Amino acid sequence: MNVRVALLLLTSFFAVAIPSAKALETTPTEAQALRAAEQNQTAYTLPPEKLKLAKELFRSRTALHFVGEAWGILQLVLLLAMGVPARLRDLAERLTESRWGQCFVFVFLFLLLTALLNVPLRLYGHHVSLEYGLSVQRWGSWFADLGKSFLLEWLVAGLLVMVLFWVIRKSPKHWWFWFWIPTMAAVLFGVFLSPILVDPLFNKFEPLQQHDPALVTQLEKVVARSGVTLPPDRMFYMRASSKVTSMNAYVTGFGPSKRLVLWDTTIAAATPDELAGVFGHELGHYALHHIVQGLLFSAVFLLVGFFVGQRMTWWLLARYGARWQIRSQNDWACLAVLALVLNVLNFFAEPIENSFSRSIEHAADVYGQEAIHGIVADPQTTTQQGFQKLGENSLDDPTPHPLIDFWSDGHPSTASRAAFALAYNPWTAGQHPKYFQP
Repeated sequence: MNVRVALLLLTSFFAVAIPSAKALETTPTEAQALRAAEQNQTAYTLPPEKLKLAKELFRSRTALHFVGEAWGILQLVLLLAMGVPARLRDLAERLTESRWGQCFVFVFLFLLLTALLNVPLRLYGHHVSLEYGLSVQRWGSWFADLGKSFLLEWLVAGLLVMVLFWVIRKSPKHWWFWFWIPTMAAVLFGVFLSPILVDPLFNKFEPLQQHDPALVTQLEKVVARSGVTLPPDRMFYMRASSKVTSMNAYVTGFGPSKRLVLWDTTIAAATPDELAGVFGHELGHYALHHIVQGLLFSAVFLLVGFFVGQRMTWWLLARYGARWQIRSQNDWACLAVLALVLNVLNFFAEPIENSFSRSIEHAADVYGQEAIHGIVADPQTTTQQGFQKLGENSLDDPTPHPLIDFWSDGHPSTASRAAFALAYNPWTAGQHPKYFQP
């Protein structure tokens, strides 16, 4: 019964996802531009001093990324081997007989311990950002954000863990499926509520119309051409410059919480034409239903991950449960085993997730460049110059290692995006735009 329901849901998801995914198919014009971009090594370059810094930064970030993932797995193995989760469980059970109390006490202690174990890497990561001028956030503010993130993680994780162990008690064999349903509900609520309740805890936002009405007028031309509904009251200005120097823009939320956010650092560094291109890219995420596709992708990934994760958890408990002093899968300490399994699965799934992310980011690049045709004089040069500024500002390595780029980057490289922008001109004779009629 449960497997049939899961298959029915997955079939329904793919019935919705496949028409949207057709927008990711490569057109002949696009393929031609991609081939030309592979030969262009000069669309994005850095002067020698910045190039040296960019390569150093790439090595530091790569080391942080993979050491962080390896340490996240190793620390859980060590904690289990030393019986720490079992001792945390015993402490939670001594403090209260309430299941809710035990859950939140155990989750708090477990998250606090892993957070403390990760602090050295986080400190070094912020140090690197400060050293290379990508961050200006003072340590006090940084620690305050870290504390707020921890409290939010504890509250959300505590609720989900309580649901998880309730489901495990009710359905020991099929909890992977039944827990997937409230998890996806939590993801949907998170995407909807994040721009309203969470984001303002960390950054300051104001209506873009209030800050720069002339820019809104320019951006409304892109909105009108796209046919997407995004009124000015859904365009926001974020004061990122109090913490970072990097440039960014993003879309978030859906329905009543839908909004497009431009960082003040981006507005300060880019020309109005370049901002129109950035805006067009972000608008493309809505026009091409990337948020919906991302949710569908996450749903399938989580379902498979929970199924495989349950089997791996059972195997580990059968083999090492007694040594780790974990009574059963209904033991609070079993959360550490499940966390270990999911961390391992996430590491090996990372290239798949990032490949999907790169595909939709490329699609948004194509959409954005087509969206500003007729609004800016030269969409190709404008978009390329925008990537040049973005890369210089972020110290992006023009020639990142292909394997590292494939494994860990959710965007195409800045160099490839800039080269594609110069090569892609579907408005010439014999060519055809992908998303807009000529």
